[in-house]
Amino acid sequence: MGSRLYPLTRITNKHLLPIYDRPMVCHAIQALVRAGVEELVLVTGGTHAGEFFRLLGDGREYGIRRLYYAYQERPGGIAEALGLADHLIDGDQFVVMLADNIFENGLHGAVDAFRRQRGGARILLCRLDDTSHLRHLGVAEFDDDGRIRRVHEKPEVPPSQFAVTGVYFYDSSVFDVIRTLQPSARGELEIADVNNHFIERGCMEHDVIEGFWGDAGESIDAYYEVNDFVRSRAAARGD
Repeated sequence: MGSRLYPLTRITNKHLLPIYDRPMVCHAIQALVRAGVEELVLVTGGTHAGEFFRLLGDGREYGIRRLYYAYQERPGGIAEALGLADHLIDGDQFVVMLADNIFENGLHGAVDAFRRQRGGARILLCRLDDTSHLRHLGVAEFDDDGRIRRVHEKPEVPPSQFAVTGVYFYDSSVFDVIRTLQPSARGELEIADVNNHFIERGCMEHDVIEGFWGDAGESIDAYYEVNDFVRSRAAARGD
């Protein structure tokens, strides 16, 4: 619904809002394509879904070799949205990216690491020093060996300084996991429950990203912070 970016999202989907010089979703696509991901499934919903097709078409202009679309009829959570891609993934390993996430550095290192991983799941973490910010995010708890013990969603007392970003890697067994989930108190299938399932199975790995990470959909202030970062980076490159 994009309610945290009202009133900007009263007239469009948040992922179509501009981040500096292009729509938000284009930055996510660029990050994936640069990391070697050439086949994409775009999951959207609401009244503005057709605008993604108008913008992206068949994806060739953006370096996508094959682009599929899936429609989520109601706001049922990230895990439910992921489940809509089941018949399109066809048993492959894949990466999920929430399109309001902006990274300073590329994703190719994590993509390559997951290709070498023997199934399971992998998530990207970012170290944040602001405890009040961590209380609004998913936060990783670690065991004595440095492996993730659990992901805590919006913890009052964050168990670490490592937030879970909106990039997740899975093998195709994730769709079996999604079918076992029950809706949370807010009526959604939660991606944190998916990640904790893989953690409990002992097949979750992680990377800690370097450089800037921003969630442009978190709030109006975060949206403009991401805009400022992307604009300043482009100016530094002379774009």
